[in-house]
Amino acid sequence: MKRRAASLLARASLPILTRVDPELAHDIGLAGLRWLRRLLPVQSYPVELSVRCFGLSFAHSLGLAAGFDKNGDCLDALGALGFSHVELGTVTPRPQPGNPRPRMFRIPEAGALINRMGFNNKGVDHLVAQVSRSRYRGIRGISIGKNFDTPLENAQDDYVTCLRKVYTIADYIAVNISSPNTARLRELQAREGLDRILGALLEERRVLQERHGKRLPLLVKVAPDLTPEQISALARDLRALEVDGVIATNTSISREGLVNAPAEAGGLSGAPLHALSVAVISQLRTELGTGFPIVGVGGIVSAEHARATLHAGANLIQVYTSFAYRGPVLLEEIIDALSP
Repeated sequence: MKRRAASLLARASLPILTRVDPELAHDIGLAGLRWLRRLLPVQSYPVELSVRCFGLSFAHSLGLAAGFDKNGDCLDALGALGFSHVELGTVTPRPQPGNPRPRMFRIPEAGALINRMGFNNKGVDHLVAQVSRSRYRGIRGISIGKNFDTPLENAQDDYVTCLRKVYTIADYIAVNISSPNTARLRELQAREGLDRILGALLEERRVLQERHGKRLPLLVKVAPDLTPEQISALARDLRALEVDGVIATNTSISREGLVNAPAEAGGLSGAPLHALSVAVISQLRTELGTGFPIVGVGGIVSAEHARATLHAGANLIQVYTSFAYRGPVLLEEIIDALSP
C-alpha cells in the first residue's frame, strides 16, 4: 500500500515538473524522492533475475546511470525505488559549479534532453560523507572525473585522488573520460590518454587493494560518437589494460535525425541515442568476446529498448533521461519484462 501511494504521488508530480525549468525540476524531483523515501518498503526480487557481473551480484540488470544523483544526496531514496545499482557522480576532487545556466534543455516530442552541465558537483568529500551514511544495500557505483581547470596532462592526478577517497565506500568505479561537456576530456579515450589515466588508476588500485583487502572493479565509460575503427582500437586497448568492464555509452554530440532540436551545445540523451548506443554495444561485444562485462546505457525508454540493449550484448543496463520523463513506472515496466 505504501509503495503504491508513493508511486502514485511520483506519477502525479511528473506533469507539473515538466512545466518548469528542467534543472529546477530535477532538483525538486530529488527533494521529493527524499521525502517519499519513508513510504518505500525494502524491495526483494526473485533470484532468477539476479546477475553476476565483474565479481558483483546484482538483484537484476536495471540500474540508474551517473548524473542523476551527482552528490550521493538521494542514494537511499533512489535505491528504494528498486534499482539494482545506482551510479553516483560524476564527482571531482574539488567542488565546482559546472557550466553557466541554462545548461539543460528538454526535447519532449523526441523523449530527449540536451545537457552541458560540466560536472557540477559538491566535491568528492561531500559524496563520501553522504554515501557513508547510506543504508542502501544494492550496488554502489561511483563515476569519477577531473576538475575543469586541471590541465589534461595532469588529469590522472584528479582521477587517482577520487579513487583513493571513494575506495572503501564504492562497489565499482566508472572512469568518465567521455563527457562532451568538459573541454578536451574525450581525448583521453585515445590510447595515450587511456594509458596515462588507467595506468595510474590500476597502479593505485594495487596499493589500495593490499591496504584494504578489497579489489574495486574499474570500468571505463565511452562515447557513442566513435567510428567503427575507433571502437576496434578502444576494445584492443581495454583488453590490453585489463580493465574490468566498459559502460556504453555517454551522451552524444550528434543531432542526426533529430527534428526541431534546439541550437544548444551539449550532450544528447534519451530515445534518439538508443540506436547509436546499441550499435556501439554490439560492436564492442563482437570485439571483446563473450566474457567481457558491458553496461548498456543510452535511450532505453521502454521494456522493448531494454531487451534490445541486452540482446546487443549488454550484461547490465542503466536509465537516466527516460526515468526523468516517466518516473517509477519505467522501472516497473522493465523489471516486469525481465521476469521469467
